[in-house]
Amino acid sequence: MARLGALEDIDDRASYDRAVTRFRDRRIALPTFAELADPASMPDYVRKALETVDPDDAHPLNLFRVHWYNDADRVSVATVPAHLVLPEALTGTPARIVVALADRFPMIRAHKVLASYGCLAPRIVTGQFDPTHHRAVWPSTGNYCRGGVAISRLMGCRGVAVLPEGMSAERFEWLASWVEDPSDVVRTPGTESNVKEIYDECKLLAADDSNVIFNQFSEMGNHLVHYHVTGPALEAVVAASGVHPGGVLRLRAFVSATGSAGTIAAGEYLKERHGSQIVAVEALECPTLLYNGFGEHNIQGIGDKHVPLIHNVMETDVVTAVTDRATDQLNVLFNTDSGRRHLVDRRGVDPNLVAALSSFGLSSICNVLASIKYAKYHGLSERDAVVTVATDGASMYGSERDRVLRRDFPHGFDELAAAEVFAEHLLGVTTDHLRELDLRERERIFNLGYFTWVEQQGICVDEFSARKSQSFWRDARAVMSTLDDRIREFNARTGVMAG
Repeated sequence: MARLGALEDIDDRASYDRAVTRFRDRRIALPTFAELADPASMPDYVRKALETVDPDDAHPLNLFRVHWYNDADRVSVATVPAHLVLPEALTGTPARIVVALADRFPMIRAHKVLASYGCLAPRIVTGQFDPTHHRAVWPSTGNYCRGGVAISRLMGCRGVAVLPEGMSAERFEWLASWVEDPSDVVRTPGTESNVKEIYDECKLLAADDSNVIFNQFSEMGNHLVHYHVTGPALEAVVAASGVHPGGVLRLRAFVSATGSAGTIAAGEYLKERHGSQIVAVEALECPTLLYNGFGEHNIQGIGDKHVPLIHNVMETDVVTAVTDRATDQLNVLFNTDSGRRHLVDRRGVDPNLVAALSSFGLSSICNVLASIKYAKYHGLSERDAVVTVATDGASMYGSERDRVLRRDFPHGFDELAAAEVFAEHLLGVTTDHLRELDLRERERIFNLGYFTWVEQQGICVDEFSARKSQSFWRDARAVMSTLDDRIREFNARTGVMAG
């Protein structure tokens, strides 16, 4: 647990003391994970102070906005996390597809900022990370490195982003405005599918003991924060949509692209309380879990070619795949005038809902399509609900949209093109490339992780194998209450909350 970033006791008292001094001098306070799960429990004076802080500023108080309850203005707090319930006119299924919106998060408009906080905060308050000496290195193919850079800056630390050079231009533009030095953005070869190249670069960076690698694929804080914070937020969303245990509307599944396997931990929270299934999604062009496959794709941020160490595979019920042709072209449909007109005028979708589809980035569209696929496969009715997350919005993919327009629609995206995209990728969602997992299938996927984590990354076999038991995951989650105690103790030492 210590190596995975989930230590309960203080590891290095000198580092801890220097962190206390740094946070006291810079007036930085840390929210507990319980407060992020329920922002109404935050002190009144913190919520009052936040009213004057821009959610996109590098202000330490924005740490208290790293939760799912930010309202549309991203300043006030909502009673229920922002979400959409997609109608049959859009999805082609009578089942309710409920989508929580992550573009309300501060600074990066994506929920990966929560994962980054869940990884760095525990190491700060247990003396594993010294902000006066260490650099926080954030390897990512998506938004995690942006979240890491933002959280590092708010915590008075230096953050380094490591990501493939072929990711969207908007990511690099954002990073350029937030890093301390241009050298803190490290570009590795390839695109979304080149995770190993990121690992190789991190191995080189780790040779310098001032660099601490926050590998989201193996940091237990990534799993813990989504189980304890995202899980309850999604439960509030589905309750607001009419879903209750034993109620008329049944929660059938939580759907999430595997990515780093942090978000999918929220599905375990829901499964324990609602008996819902957990559906893992990947790109059809790189179906690692589904077919032991490999390849290249453009569903940016969902990861591939390996099984994350923090993926509790033995609790996953279904694996399915979505093609990046669909996510690329629906990104165009949802974010062009002709596409929106088609949805409103020809398909009868509410204009307000159509406008809200700008909250769907590429991986968000992937999650929605997989939810529709699951609903069709099981023949779900209007009494059933499937919940998923829109991990980020379309604002990160304008350059990708332009590229797809040039590639797929060289003569322009008109009403006919919009109709064809809608018919192929929404009405035409099929139930192929979906596999229900029995024990042997789960074991097959679990064993795939051996080649990354034992052979390449040096994890011992016993530690790797321990994750097969659910007691491992239950014990890990029990650490969270102790970490909250550590955060309260740390804040007391700095005296910032008292001031």
